[in-house]
Amino acid sequence: MPPRRSYDQYCSAARALDVVGDRWTLLIVRELLAGPRRYTDLHADLPGVSTDVLASRLKDMERDGLATRRRLPPPGAVYVYELTSRGRRLRTVLQALGAWGEGELGERRPTDAVRAHWFALPLLRALRGVPAARGVLEVRLEEGRFHLHAGDGDTDGPAYGDGPAPAGPDALLILDTATCEAMARGLLTLAEAVREGRAEVTGDGPLAKELAQLAQPAEPAAPAGAPEPAQPGRPA
Repeated sequence: MPPRRSYDQYCSAARALDVVGDRWTLLIVRELLAGPRRYTDLHADLPGVSTDVLASRLKDMERDGLATRRRLPPPGAVYVYELTSRGRRLRTVLQALGAWGEGELGERRPTDAVRAHWFALPLLRALRGVPAARGVLEVRLEEGRFHLHAGDGDTDGPAYGDGPAPAGPDALLILDTATCEAMARGLLTLAEAVREGRAEVTGDGPLAKELAQLAQPAEPAAPAGAPEPAQPGRPA
Protein backbone atom coordinates (compact mmCIF):
# COMPACT_ATOMS: atom_id res chain seq x y z
CA MET A 1 0.00 0.00 0.00
CA PRO A 2 1.45 3.42 -0.89
CA PRO A 3 2.38 5.70 1.99
CA ARG A 4 -0.30 8.09 3.15
CA ARG A 5 0.02 11.64 1.93
CA SER A 6 0.58 14.20 4.64
CA TYR A 7 0.41 17.95 5.02
CA ASP A 8 3.65 17.66 7.04
CA GLN A 9 2.47 20.25 9.50
CA TYR A 10 2.82 19.94 13.27
CA CYS A 11 -0.82 20.77 13.94
CA SER A 12 -3.56 18.46 15.25
CA ALA A 13 -6.05 19.70 12.65
CA ALA A 14 -3.56 18.97 9.86
CA ARG A 15 -2.82 15.54 11.32
CA ALA A 16 -6.55 14.78 11.51
CA LEU A 17 -6.99 15.79 7.87
CA ASP A 18 -4.10 13.50 6.97
CA VAL A 19 -6.39 10.66 8.14
CA VAL A 20 -9.92 11.75 7.19
CA GLY A 21 -9.39 14.55 4.66
CA ASP A 22 -9.60 12.41 1.53
CA ARG A 23 -12.78 12.57 -0.54
CA TRP A 24 -15.45 10.06 0.61
CA THR A 25 -13.81 9.08 3.90
CA LEU A 26 -16.17 10.99 6.21
CA LEU A 27 -19.18 9.90 4.19
CA ILE A 28 -18.09 6.29 4.64
CA VAL A 29 -17.94 7.03 8.37
CA ARG A 30 -21.50 8.41 8.15
CA GLU A 31 -22.68 5.10 6.67
CA LEU A 32 -20.78 2.98 9.19
CA LEU A 33 -22.29 4.90 12.10
CA ALA A 34 -25.31 2.68 11.39
CA GLY A 35 -23.27 -0.37 12.40
CA PRO A 36 -21.66 -3.14 10.31
CA ARG A 37 -22.23 -2.77 6.56
CA ARG A 38 -21.41 -4.97 3.60
CA TYR A 39 -19.28 -3.52 0.81
CA THR A 40 -22.22 -3.76 -1.63
CA ASP A 41 -24.47 -1.84 0.79
CA LEU A 42 -21.86 0.88 1.21
CA HIS A 43 -21.49 1.21 -2.54
CA ALA A 44 -25.28 1.43 -3.00
CA ASP A 45 -25.63 4.18 -0.39
CA LEU A 46 -22.69 6.25 -1.66
CA PRO A 47 -23.88 7.17 -5.16
CA GLY A 48 -21.04 8.57 -7.23
CA VAL A 49 -18.17 6.66 -5.65
CA SER A 50 -16.29 4.23 -7.87
CA THR A 51 -15.58 0.70 -6.69
CA ASP A 52 -11.82 1.36 -6.83
CA VAL A 53 -12.03 4.49 -4.71
CA LEU A 54 -14.35 2.88 -2.16
CA ALA A 55 -12.04 -0.14 -1.81
CA SER A 56 -9.03 2.17 -1.44
CA ARG A 57 -10.69 4.33 1.21
CA LEU A 58 -11.77 1.29 3.22
CA LYS A 59 -8.20 -0.06 3.16
CA ASP A 60 -6.93 3.34 4.33
CA MET A 61 -9.49 3.35 7.15
CA GLU A 62 -8.38 -0.11 8.24
CA ARG A 63 -4.74 0.94 8.18
CA ASP A 64 -5.48 4.08 10.22
CA GLY A 65 -7.50 2.22 12.85
CA LEU A 66 -10.87 3.76 11.93
CA ALA A 67 -12.58 0.61 10.65
CA THR A 68 -12.22 -3.15 10.67
CA ARG A 69 -13.36 -5.91 8.34
CA ARG A 70 -14.74 -9.19 9.67
CA ARG A 71 -16.69 -12.19 8.49
CA LEU A 72 -20.17 -12.75 9.90
CA PRO A 73 -20.91 -16.24 11.23
CA PRO A 74 -23.25 -18.55 9.28
CA PRO A 75 -25.84 -18.30 7.91
CA GLY A 76 -24.65 -14.80 6.92
CA ALA A 77 -21.06 -15.77 6.11
CA VAL A 78 -20.33 -12.42 4.44
CA TYR A 79 -17.70 -9.78 5.19
CA VAL A 80 -18.75 -6.52 6.78
CA TYR A 81 -16.98 -3.29 7.67
CA GLU A 82 -17.53 -1.54 10.99
CA LEU A 83 -16.07 1.38 12.87
CA THR A 84 -13.57 0.98 15.68
CA SER A 85 -13.97 2.96 18.88
CA ARG A 86 -11.63 5.54 17.33
CA GLY A 87 -13.78 5.69 14.21
CA ARG A 88 -16.98 6.09 16.25
CA ARG A 89 -15.53 9.17 17.91
CA LEU A 90 -15.82 10.87 14.51
CA ARG A 91 -19.56 11.05 15.14
CA THR A 92 -19.07 14.32 17.02
CA VAL A 93 -16.98 15.64 14.12
CA LEU A 94 -19.71 14.80 11.60
CA GLN A 95 -22.38 16.33 13.82
CA ALA A 96 -20.41 19.56 14.13
CA LEU A 97 -19.72 19.58 10.39
CA GLY A 98 -23.40 18.94 9.64
CA ALA A 99 -24.50 21.76 11.93
CA TRP A 100 -22.00 24.11 10.28
CA GLY A 101 -23.21 23.02 6.84
CA GLU A 102 -26.92 23.63 7.46
CA GLY A 103 -26.67 26.99 5.73
CA GLU A 104 -24.99 25.39 2.72
CA LEU A 105 -27.76 22.86 2.10
CA GLY A 106 -30.28 25.11 0.37
CA GLU A 107 -33.09 23.74 -1.77
CA ARG A 108 -32.71 20.18 -2.99
CA ARG A 109 -31.38 20.09 -6.57
CA PRO A 110 -32.79 17.74 -9.22
CA THR A 111 -29.44 15.95 -9.40
CA ASP A 112 -29.17 15.44 -5.62
CA ALA A 113 -29.38 11.86 -4.42
CA VAL A 114 -31.12 11.20 -1.10
CA ARG A 115 -31.45 8.27 1.26
CA ALA A 116 -33.88 8.24 4.16
CA HIS A 117 -31.17 7.48 6.72
CA TRP A 118 -29.17 10.56 5.71
CA PHE A 119 -31.63 12.49 7.88
CA ALA A 120 -30.60 10.44 10.93
CA LEU A 121 -27.78 12.70 12.11
CA PRO A 122 -29.80 15.94 11.72
CA LEU A 123 -32.65 14.35 13.71
CA LEU A 124 -30.23 13.24 16.41
CA ARG A 125 -29.09 16.86 16.65
CA ALA A 126 -32.73 17.90 16.95
CA LEU A 127 -33.25 15.39 19.76
CA ARG A 128 -30.55 17.12 21.79
CA GLY A 129 -33.21 19.75 22.48
CA VAL A 130 -35.17 17.06 24.35
CA PRO A 131 -32.69 16.12 27.11
CA ALA A 132 -34.90 13.37 28.60
CA ALA A 133 -35.40 11.64 25.22
CA ARG A 134 -33.93 8.16 25.52
CA GLY A 135 -34.63 4.99 23.60
CA VAL A 136 -35.14 3.82 20.05
CA LEU A 137 -37.07 6.15 17.78
CA GLU A 138 -38.32 4.80 14.45
CA VAL A 139 -38.74 7.39 11.70
CA ARG A 140 -40.99 6.92 8.68
CA LEU A 141 -40.57 8.96 5.50
CA GLU A 142 -41.74 8.53 1.92
CA GLU A 143 -38.21 7.34 1.03
CA GLY A 144 -38.19 4.65 3.70
CA ARG A 145 -37.67 3.99 7.38
CA PHE A 146 -34.75 4.23 9.76
CA HIS A 147 -34.33 4.23 13.51
CA LEU A 148 -32.30 6.34 15.93
CA HIS A 149 -30.70 5.54 19.26
CA ALA A 150 -31.55 8.63 21.29
CA GLY A 151 -29.69 9.53 24.45
CA ASP A 152 -26.93 6.94 24.05
CA GLY A 153 -24.07 9.40 24.03
CA ASP A 154 -21.88 10.23 21.08
CA THR A 155 -19.73 7.13 20.82
CA ASP A 156 -21.57 4.13 22.30
CA GLY A 157 -22.67 1.71 19.61
CA PRO A 158 -24.54 2.56 16.41
CA ALA A 159 -26.00 6.06 16.11
CA TYR A 160 -28.83 4.84 13.90
CA GLY A 161 -29.93 1.93 11.76
CA ASP A 162 -31.49 1.58 8.33
CA GLY A 163 -35.01 0.16 8.23
CA PRO A 164 -37.44 -0.52 11.11
CA ALA A 165 -36.16 -0.97 14.65
CA PRO A 166 -35.30 -4.69 15.00
CA ALA A 167 -36.86 -5.16 18.45
CA GLY A 168 -39.65 -2.62 18.10
CA PRO A 169 -39.28 1.12 18.74
CA ASP A 170 -39.95 3.05 21.93
CA ALA A 171 -41.64 5.70 19.80
CA LEU A 172 -42.61 6.27 16.18
CA LEU A 173 -42.14 9.56 14.33
CA ILE A 174 -44.00 10.02 11.04
CA LEU A 175 -43.19 13.02 8.88
CA ASP A 176 -42.61 13.96 5.27
CA THR A 177 -39.34 14.65 3.53
CA ALA A 178 -40.02 18.39 3.25
CA THR A 179 -40.24 18.61 7.03
CA CYS A 180 -37.02 16.63 7.44
CA GLU A 181 -35.31 18.89 4.92
CA ALA A 182 -36.44 21.99 6.85
CA MET A 183 -34.98 20.57 10.06
CA ALA A 184 -31.75 19.58 8.31
CA ARG A 185 -31.42 23.16 7.05
CA GLY A 186 -32.00 24.61 10.52
CA LEU A 187 -35.28 26.24 9.45
CA LEU A 188 -37.50 24.17 11.75
CA THR A 189 -37.04 22.58 15.16
CA LEU A 190 -38.44 19.20 16.11
CA ALA A 191 -40.68 20.89 18.68
CA GLU A 192 -42.09 23.22 16.03
CA ALA A 193 -42.69 20.30 13.65
CA VAL A 194 -44.64 18.38 16.30
CA ARG A 195 -46.51 21.48 17.50
CA GLU A 196 -47.55 22.44 13.97
CA GLY A 197 -48.73 18.93 13.14
CA ARG A 198 -46.00 18.36 10.55
CA ALA A 199 -44.64 15.43 12.57
CA GLU A 200 -46.77 12.79 14.27
CA VAL A 201 -45.58 10.94 17.38
CA THR A 202 -47.12 7.64 18.45
CA GLY A 203 -46.30 5.10 21.15
CA ASP A 204 -46.94 4.47 24.82
CA GLY A 205 -43.44 4.49 26.29
CA PRO A 206 -41.56 7.30 28.07
CA LEU A 207 -39.83 8.40 24.85
CA ALA A 208 -43.15 8.77 23.01
CA LYS A 209 -44.62 10.73 25.90
CA GLU A 210 -41.56 12.96 26.10
CA LEU A 211 -41.79 13.77 22.38
CA ALA A 212 -45.56 14.25 22.54
CA GLN A 213 -44.97 16.95 25.15
CA LEU A 214 -43.36 19.00 22.39
CA ALA A 215 -46.88 19.66 21.07
CA GLN A 216 -47.60 21.82 24.12
CA PRO A 217 -47.45 25.55 23.36
CA ALA A 218 -44.22 27.19 24.40
CA GLU A 219 -44.58 29.49 27.40
CA PRO A 220 -44.20 33.14 26.39
CA ALA A 221 -41.15 34.87 27.75
CA ALA A 222 -41.79 37.41 30.50
CA PRO A 223 -41.43 41.02 29.34
CA ALA A 224 -38.28 42.81 30.40
CA GLY A 225 -38.69 44.45 33.79
CA ALA A 226 -41.75 42.40 34.76
CA PRO A 227 -41.85 41.36 38.44
CA GLU A 228 -41.16 37.73 39.21
CA PRO A 229 -44.22 35.65 40.12
CA ALA A 230 -44.70 35.15 43.85
CA GLN A 231 -43.37 31.85 45.18
CA PRO A 232 -45.34 29.75 47.67
CA GLY A 233 -44.47 30.81 51.20
CA ARG A 234 -43.01 34.12 50.04
CA PRO A 235 -44.76 37.49 50.11
CA ALA A 236 -45.67 38.96 46.74
